[in-house]
Amino acid sequence: MARQRSIFSFVLVLLATFLMSCGGPSASVTPPTYTATQLERIQAYVPEIQAVRDRSDELKTLIQKGDWINVRNFIHGPITEARLNLTYVTPNLLPKDQSAARQITRDLFNDLVKLDKATSASNPLVALNQSQAAFADIDKFLNLLPKKEEG
Repeated sequence: MARQRSIFSFVLVLLATFLMSCGGPSASVTPPTYTATQLERIQAYVPEIQAVRDRSDELKTLIQKGDWINVRNFIHGPITEARLNLTYVTPNLLPKDQSAARQITRDLFNDLVKLDKATSASNPLVALNQSQAAFADIDKFLNLLPKKEEG
């Protein structure tokens, strides 16, 4: 009988130890933040993306003039390079923003394909609409980026 009590006590001690280890104080998790390296990598591409964004009126003017060769050069040059820069920035974003960034980059690609088709068909109305959509996608992406701290 004494032996059963000692085994029973031992089991209770193990159970208590197990429960105490599982129910300890919970560690507070800090929200994810950008590291200095991530910020540096992101900021390296922002001026190039912003420079293309600032040229939206130039593309609009080319479309309105019907200068389709230069419109296609603009699509396959600066805007495509900006899209490539978006893909370089995406892995450096916070995990919660990466899926949205990937979707925006896909949307931009689809808008550029439609813009290229409209350019090939010399359709200024569709080309203007798709160029506006493309630059709206770039704006959405820029809004995902961390704001540069003023120092």
